[in-house]
Amino acid sequence: MSFEKLKITRQFLNAIADSGFKDPTPIQSKAIPPILAGQDVIGIAQTGTGKTAAFALPILLKVKFAQGNVPRALVLVPTKELVIQIHSVFESLATYTNLRCLALYGGVGPKTQLEELSKGSDILISTPGRFMDLYLRGGVETKKIKTLVLDEADRMMDMGFMPQLRNILEVIPSKRQNLLFSATFPTRVEVLSEEFLLWPNRIEVSPQATPVASVTQIKTAVPNLRTKLNMLRHLLVDIYPDDRALVFVRTKEQAESIAKFLERTIPGGVRGMHSNKAQNTRLYAMTLFRDGAIRVLVSTDVSSRGIDVPETKLVINCTVPRNSADYVHRIGRTGRAFREGVAHTLFDPSEESYLKAVESHLPAKNVIIEVPLPDCVTIEETPPAEAKQMARDIDAQKRKADPDFKGAFHDRKRKRPMAKSRQQRSARRRK
Repeated sequence: MSFEKLKITRQFLNAIADSGFKDPTPIQSKAIPPILAGQDVIGIAQTGTGKTAAFALPILLKVKFAQGNVPRALVLVPTKELVIQIHSVFESLATYTNLRCLALYGGVGPKTQLEELSKGSDILISTPGRFMDLYLRGGVETKKIKTLVLDEADRMMDMGFMPQLRNILEVIPSKRQNLLFSATFPTRVEVLSEEFLLWPNRIEVSPQATPVASVTQIKTAVPNLRTKLNMLRHLLVDIYPDDRALVFVRTKEQAESIAKFLERTIPGGVRGMHSNKAQNTRLYAMTLFRDGAIRVLVSTDVSSRGIDVPETKLVINCTVPRNSADYVHRIGRTGRAFREGVAHTLFDPSEESYLKAVESHLPAKNVIIEVPLPDCVTIEETPPAEAKQMARDIDAQKRKADPDFKGAFHDRKRKRPMAKSRQQRSARRRK
């Protein structure tokens, strides 16, 4: 099917051509017609397969042209990075129209955004918190909102946005079209969809939490963090010396320390990105990476769903995510728009069970190929403190699976009551 057969008008066809797309992806082919027909839709598709355009194009077609000063469509997403990404898609598709698309997110003062809202807007892309903040300040008029989109609803629920979502549903018109899009659709999101979608058309073009086929998945066992850093340097300098790469870690401290290590050891520019960084710093790092001014971005999961850089060749999981959904979203930053990509996961003994759990949730065709540690990579000795922490982590995982498990670090037995004093014993004998 072509975009012309989907009844896309000429100005949007020109914008699509400028973006380099020729034919619609499966999720676009299946989702655009029912959305244009006014149906509520649940869209489930792999990361990097064009979900954003699947709801952006029909919304733009329905809104048609700038009219009045109040918004007619609202897109809610969980993170600032995702707001910026989706806003850029709307802006590029609306190039040949006069439609006004506005991005709203926290981390910056509301004054500027209130001024932009006062000038008029047609489509809002926002985080739930900033939308409610601006609404309560009187900056957002909701009476003409006819379409609501929840993108990455599973992530919203993970981040505790459910109360804010319910508040938003109370202040926007009840007669509206509702759309929900995500790469995963767990039970809690299904319960959410039942609250606000009316007889939705469910479109699932691939199994949930499925990586795209164009991503080659690799795993390598390493004994400790220092060896991980040596392997990281080997991948970025010897194997992929010219490719853009994303390095994912679990904590802010890891992101900061690994970014500093890579800045000292590899060429091409490195930035670290996590929630402790100022908003402008994070946006600047994203811009540098997107423009190719830096080659490597080290990040926590804060950006695993907010980076859309098709040129990203390599994703390295320096730590293993705790669930398959986070794994899929991390590696979905490469292989976008069906390009070739590589996802390499480095795991130590304490992360082996997490990786097995991830693999158990992947379809049989999505095999993670095991590659041994190359001989050229120096194996460092594990520091005693790290070895002890890994042993504690392994014990905790086994205890979670089996409450009766007693490992090296099980709770100490309760101490026996202290013996009574000699005077107490003597007094008892005298009695």
